[in-house]
Amino acid sequence: MALSATTTIAFKTVNTQICSRNFLPPQRHLPFSSSLSSSSFVRTVSARAMELERKNPPVIDENGVLKKGIAEFYDESSGIWENIWGDHMHHGFYPPDSTVSLSDHRAAQIRMIEQALRFASIPLAEDERKWPKKIVDVGCGIGGSSRYLSQKFGATAVGITLSPVQAQRANALAASQGLANKVSFQVADALDQPFSDGQFDLVWSMESGEHMPDKAKFVSELARVAAPGATIIIVTWCHRDLGPDEESLKPWEEKHLKKICDAFYLPAWCSTADYVKLLESLSLQDIKSEDWSPYVAPFWPAVIRSALSWKGLTSLLRSGLKTIKGALAMPLMIEGFKKDLIKFAIITCRKPE
Repeated sequence: MALSATTTIAFKTVNTQICSRNFLPPQRHLPFSSSLSSSSFVRTVSARAMELERKNPPVIDENGVLKKGIAEFYDESSGIWENIWGDHMHHGFYPPDSTVSLSDHRAAQIRMIEQALRFASIPLAEDERKWPKKIVDVGCGIGGSSRYLSQKFGATAVGITLSPVQAQRANALAASQGLANKVSFQVADALDQPFSDGQFDLVWSMESGEHMPDKAKFVSELARVAAPGATIIIVTWCHRDLGPDEESLKPWEEKHLKKICDAFYLPAWCSTADYVKLLESLSLQDIKSEDWSPYVAPFWPAVIRSALSWKGLTSLLRSGLKTIKGALAMPLMIEGFKKDLIKFAIITCRKPE
């Protein structure tokens, strides 16, 4: 994605409104260096991005660019994320109208996991015999969900990612926490999982579906590796459901999502209703979905504020072009949520016995 004046202006505009009630409830300001303004941050990061882009012009390769781009994006950015936000590479879950500070966000990421389990009707305490024993984490990041779920349920877990850096770091963290005999991670494609049929009784996908170019194949693979009676949980970014008289999104909506796709290595978006139809086509049961956008409202503003810190800025400037472009696209996510174009969706179901 070529950096444009529009992207830079969007970043400035959203930063000036970041604490307004249009975007999220009032919050305590997160600390960052008083010598660093949002405008100087944008100028500095944009300049670094343009310098890197001149040295490394984009190569168009329709057959291989997406997978390679996803792997390299996370190879490059995962260390920065972990250093600032910890090992859970996903949104947090926030009660409506909550007042939050930086210390709340890691707890909110754990709360996201717990709320997803509750929504999917996974027994949390009352009957250990019904707890999942074998879990697959599809798009595992550096393994935060896998390790948490393994410890919570006493289960074995395996995670897959396209990023060799993520897989290596996830295994190192598992070993350091004494979980190497319970949790493992490997490089693999979610659209061609290296597992036999019916192997897992919890199939977990936390914010990876948006990277999948073939949503039907993605869902089919989730169902294939699920054991009879297994629960499938998909938490993902979607666009709004289309109205009964609509055949597609509006042109401005398509343009807006295209900018985000270019920054985050995403294929075409789909709606929550599209996911539900795919699950129905596979005869899966107990299909439920819900829009959790109101519960993640503080997340992207908080990520931007962390980028405005001295630690965040210096980390970004040491990173590569892909990470910098992702940072500059964050205001587009906020705008997409504000205009009800982007939806943060949870979709769950169960494989028939």
